[in-house]
Amino acid sequence: MNDDQVYVGNAGKDAALDRGWLLGHFKDAGDPRHSDAVEIKWGVHPRGDERALWVTGEERTALLVLISGRFRVELPGRTVTLAEQGDYVVWGKGVDHSWHAEEESVVLTVRWPSVPGYRAP
Repeated sequence: MNDDQVYVGNAGKDAALDRGWLLGHFKDAGDPRHSDAVEIKWGVHPRGDERALWVTGEERTALLVLISGRFRVELPGRTVTLAEQGDYVVWGKGVDHSWHAEEESVVLTVRWPSVPGYRAP
């Protein structure tokens, strides 16, 4: 086995280096965390943190899992509150969304595919 094919890290420490993102197309091509198939984010959000502008025209499917805290996801015509560790929500391509950390929260987000050049404002 090649050491350059393995990466060992800490989600909390590594996430702080790249806006929370641990894996995706945006990692260097030689990095084992580079992927065109999927993106993974370890999101640490203080109470009151929010995405003020909705993400529109979403091109990916997303899974958001609550690790700790209380986190609200706003979807068209529906609000989902994740309150217990392990609560999660999945939304598909084309579903607009926003979010709000009701308490200090840690969430794991998985999005697929990893779309180069795509970044919500």
